[in-house]
Order: sequence, then structure tokens, then C-alpha cells
Amino acid sequence: MQAPRLREADHAIERREQEREALMRRMQSQLSRMDLLHQITRAIGDRLDLTSVFQIVCNSIERELQVAFCAVALYDDARRQYRLHCLGADSRMRAARHGSLDQPDMTPDPGDLSRCLQGHLVFKPDLARSDGSLEERLATAGLRSAVLAPLQVENEPFGLLIAARDAPEGFTSADCEFLRQLSEHVALAAHQVQLYGALQSAYDDLRKTQQAVMQQERLRALGQMASGIAHDINNAISPIALYTESLLEREPGLSERARDQLQTIARAIDDVAATVARMREFYRQRETPLALVPLSLNLLVQHVVELTRARWSDMPQQRGVAIQVHLALADDLPPVLGVEGEIREALINLVFNAVDAMPEGGDLTVSTRVAEGASPARVQVEVTDTGVGMDEDTRRRCLEPFFTTKGERGTGLGLAMVYGTVQRHGADIEIRSEAGRGTTVALRFVVPDLTAIAAQAPPPVAAPVSEPLRILVVDDDPVVLETLQRMLEADGHAVVAANGGQAGIDAFKVAHARGETFSMVMTDLGMPHVDGRKVAAAVKQTAPSTPVIMLTGWGQGIDANADTPSQIDEILGKPPKLRELRDVLSRHARRV
Repeated sequence: MQAPRLREADHAIERREQEREALMRRMQSQLSRMDLLHQITRAIGDRLDLTSVFQIVCNSIERELQVAFCAVALYDDARRQYRLHCLGADSRMRAARHGSLDQPDMTPDPGDLSRCLQGHLVFKPDLARSDGSLEERLATAGLRSAVLAPLQVENEPFGLLIAARDAPEGFTSADCEFLRQLSEHVALAAHQVQLYGALQSAYDDLRKTQQAVMQQERLRALGQMASGIAHDINNAISPIALYTESLLEREPGLSERARDQLQTIARAIDDVAATVARMREFYRQRETPLALVPLSLNLLVQHVVELTRARWSDMPQQRGVAIQVHLALADDLPPVLGVEGEIREALINLVFNAVDAMPEGGDLTVSTRVAEGASPARVQVEVTDTGVGMDEDTRRRCLEPFFTTKGERGTGLGLAMVYGTVQRHGADIEIRSEAGRGTTVALRFVVPDLTAIAAQAPPPVAAPVSEPLRILVVDDDPVVLETLQRMLEADGHAVVAANGGQAGIDAFKVAHARGETFSMVMTDLGMPHVDGRKVAAAVKQTAPSTPVIMLTGWGQGIDANADTPSQIDEILGKPPKLRELRDVLSRHARRV
């Protein structure tokens, strides 16, 4: 009797021991899975992009759960398909061997797809018995069982965690539960990454908006400063421009040397005026297209060499350095269409750069020719020096604004300005350079057809108005006022000069009260207290038929998008030319 009871007791003890060991194994497995879940969660918590999060998850599942294939796919709602986004390290190697795993689009079995979209985990115990492109592709690669764990946030699916093994029935319920919990953590981490991305994007947008506002404020301040500077510069060079033009026209006894020097001064004044006008482009877009005229590059090159003589000849000689300038100008070079001042300034910048690149002296060659093999035909002008040259990295960056190799002596705007001129003229630029072997900069301009050349012919020089006129000139700058008075009187007109806006209004009203009329009123725009607008309004109120011509640097104080004010008949830029003054008199004086 005792023996059977003892055997039963031993069996009971053995069963309890086995149950205890199984419970311990389950507990140990659960602890391991919890630790693994904790490790993965911590690892993905430090990542701020989806790809890194998914890569850590796939690699960890491959390594810790010993699955044969692990991937994350993102859901495309429009196509109702999942698109492969990330593979584990071992899975990528398997995909390389089996092309079926390397295709981006995948669609689970329709029933499984619906369940995944509803947030349910799907276990496929035998892929050979399943339908759907995803299951077929896994089976083709030798995989027999799989778990599809949905990734969703706030009941909205956005992806799928896929794990597969080579054997059928390869996943236990504990594996499935672990993958379900892991998918929830992954989805939460992915959502946090997306929120961080959205927040970062919003912050970047806010920063860009703030920078744009600050830039607009800087540009507005620059515009105000540029307007004041331009007004003062234009006033200062107006007498020089008018007197130079008058000397060239009215002094036939000038020597050839004096005439050449005066023509050089006139070109320099035109360049200064054009540079001042381009200051506006720093804060306001160009309102009208470039007025292109036919130009001879050979003649422009000769002007540039003369204008830069002090830089390449006189100044180096003071340091005991010799720079030899050579011209190689092609005969019968076709003309090009362009803005003379801009192209001349671009060539001057290239000559200055070449001189700076030869601190110990050297040869500077400026050449022109028709570019070979170019379609359409192009005229090429090259500036070549034998100076220090540039390495490849410097050559690639030399056109960037504010990039300079001259240290504190350079601004980095010279070549950037040249590039801007080239772009505005529809031309192109090529820079060839090698450290220690000099630099060549080539500008290529399209050769226009003859009809375009004829259409862009410069207007004829206006002759003085034959009938003497009585003109009121109003300006707050006494030098400009005196210059305009002398130029107009030299053409035979009677001029009344008024220093300032209020003085101009008083002079006009006094003359009108005495029954005296003016053929025209010329007034500056920018004047203190009473500006040109008020002068024009007072003139039109007193005598509506009297033409009013406004003189100004570039129309400062007038909205760029507005039409010319109704009280003003025409706006004339400073510094004015004799031809422009005569044209205005011819057009408007007949209205009186």
C-alpha cells in the first residue's frame, strides 16, 4: 500500500517541479521580452527621424527574436498599398538574393489588409496557403510563417511591422503578443518623431519669416539711405556732366588731347550715374527691361584700358612694378546689344582683378574675337593675366557674392557683379585658371541680327530749340541751379532761377500776377519743406497749361508702381544731358 502512495507522491512532486520550471521559464522569457522591449524603446526614444527608429527596431527583432526577415512598410492610403520603407540588416541580404523581397509595393491578403487597417495583429501560420502579393513574395523567398503588426496612432494606420520565419507555425502566442506591444511603442515613437518634424518645420518657417521681415527692414533702411546718397551724388555730378558736354559741343578750339580727356570724363560720369541707378536694385526689383544699344566691344576695350591706366601703370610703377598691357582686337568684329556702362564696368572689374593678381608685375592681355563653333554666333572678349591664378576650389567659388581671396582689401562683389551683368545680357562667362599660372576670364555675347541692330539705333542728337523760351528753374542746390541756368541761357533761353520750392512758387505767382508767363517750369523733386510735388501742384493750380518738368535722381519719392503724377508732364533724371533737356523743350514748350 505504501509503495503506490509513495510513487503517486513522487509523481505529484515531479509534476509540480515541472510546472514550477515551466513557470520560471515563462517568467524568464517574459522578463527577457520586457527587457528587450525596454532596450528597444530606449534606443528609438533617442532618434529623431523615422528611418533610424525603424532600422533599430528591425535589427533588434532580427537579433533578439531570431527571425529570418523583418521590415517596416508605410501605408499609402490613395493606393491602398503598403510601400517597403526599411529592412533589417540580415533582411537586406536576403532581399538581395530574392528579388521578390526587394520590390517596394506590397498588398496583403484583402482580409488581412482590412484587419491590419482596423488595428488587429495578423498571424500567418503557413504562407503557402495564403493569398495576396505580400504573402506570395514572402513564400517565394522561402519564408513560411509571418506576423503582421499594425502601426497606428489615434486609430489611424500609417504602417506595418512585418516579421517572418522559415518554418511554418514559427511564432508562439508570446511572440505575437511581444510584437503587438512593440508595434504600439514603435507607433508612439514614430508619432513623436513626426510631431518633432512638424514642430521643427514650423520653427524653421517662423525663423525664415523672421529673417525675411528683418531683411525687409534692412532693405527699407538701405533704400532710404541709398535714396539720400543717390540724390546727393546726382546733384554733385550734374554740373560736371553738363559742363563737360557743353565744352565738347561748344568749344571747337579744343586740342585733341583735351577732347579725348573730356570724353573720358564724360564716360566716367555716365558710369557713376549708372552705378548710382543700380543701387536701387539692392532693395527694389528692376521695373523696366534693359535698354540695349549696339556696342563695339573693341571700342569699349580701348575705353576700359584708358580708364584703368592709373591702376595698371601709374600705381604699380610707384612700387617699382611693371605691368604690360597688350591688346589683341579682332578686325571687323560684329557689334553686340548691351548697356554700355554695365559692360564697361564689368570689364573694369576684370582688369582690376587681373592687376591685383600680379603683385610682382606681369602681362595683362585683353582680346576680342568671334567665338569658334558657337551657335548662335557669339563675340568673345577675354581678360588674361600671368598672375597667381586660382586653385580648383577657389575657381568654383569665385563668382559667389562676398567670396574674396584678397583679405580685408576685397569685398567679394567684383566677380559677382560681373556675373550679374552677364546674366542680364543673356551672355555667358568662362573662367580658366591654375594656381601659379594665371587666369583667363572670357565673356561671350550673342551677335544680334541686323534688324535688331537697326531697331536699337541711338536717337539723333537734338538741336537747340530755335524759339527762345522763358523758363523757371527751381532747385535747392545752388551749383545745380547755376549750371542749368547757364546751359539753358547758352541755347538762347531766358531763365529765372529760384533757390528752393517756396521761392519757386512765389516767383511763379508774382510773374503770373504781372501778366508774365513761363514756357516751362523745371523743378527738382527732393527739396526741404516744399518739394517738387508742391511746386507742380501750385503751378498747375495757377496756370494749368504750363508744362512742369521734374528733375530727380531716379524718381525717389514716387511710388515705383504708380504713374507719373498728374501735375507733372515729364520726369527727367539727374544728371541730365543737353540732348535730354533739348528734347524736353521741343516736346513740351509748344503746348503754351
